Amino acid sequence: MPYRYIFLESLRQLRNVRSLAFTFVIPLVMLLIFGSLYGSSGQQEQRSGLPWIIVTTVQIAAYGGMLAALSQAFAITTERSIGWNRQLRITPLSGVGYLVSKVAAALLVALCSIVALCAVSIIVLGARMEPLHWFTAILGIWIGVIPFALIAVTLGQYARPSFAQPLFTVVFLGMAILGGLWIPLETLPIWVISIAQVVPSYWLNKLGQIGADGAGNALLPIGVLGAWTITLAAVITWRYRRDAARA
Repeated sequence: MPYRYIFLESLRQLRNVRSLAFTFVIPLVMLLIFGSLYGSSGQQEQRSGLPWIIVTTVQIAAYGGMLAALSQAFAITTERSIGWNRQLRITPLSGVGYLVSKVAAALLVALCSIVALCAVSIIVLGARMEPLHWFTAILGIWIGVIPFALIAVTLGQYARPSFAQPLFTVVFLGMAILGGLWIPLETLPIWVISIAQVVPSYWLNKLGQIGADGAGNALLPIGVLGAWTITLAAVITWRYRRDAARA
């Protein structure tokens, strides 16, 4: 496993100040707005029994983690356009090594965003929860972000540079809405809710709420997210090996 390359790739992502600002500022603004609107009354959500400020925090933290992971698609598209991927294919870097390096970098940036948003919710909005529940909520969201890092790699591998921006927007907005990260799914038609249960963002939100609640069965969310992870990882590794054979 190319640990040095993984370290350098992660460090490069953390040095990208513009990307970090983009993945943190937008969720931060949404957290402050929605947290002030829905979380200041102290009311609880009927379905989960959690205070609205906690529900909002989990949703926006999941949104921030998803945004941070999916944003890696732009970096991969840029690397392809300048020929960096072709250079990597003639090195000993395997398909699995390439995959792990990209996912590790995406998860590191996502973790920074998730932790920072939860910290803002605690300090600024007064969100209160047991430390263990904060830990399990953050851990659940972070683990749930893995499929989105793989989606980013897939988009980066297949999308043309001129088409990357609109494709990212469609995927990102669709995931955010169907995951219930912006608005409650209960306000949408039933057929939309049925579709939502197929996409990973829905289960990302569920996993975060289960962690925050400290109760509930996490096996189904983990199973669905795991299926997405295995499928996407297989596609990415196959694509990298195929391109390497052609190089």
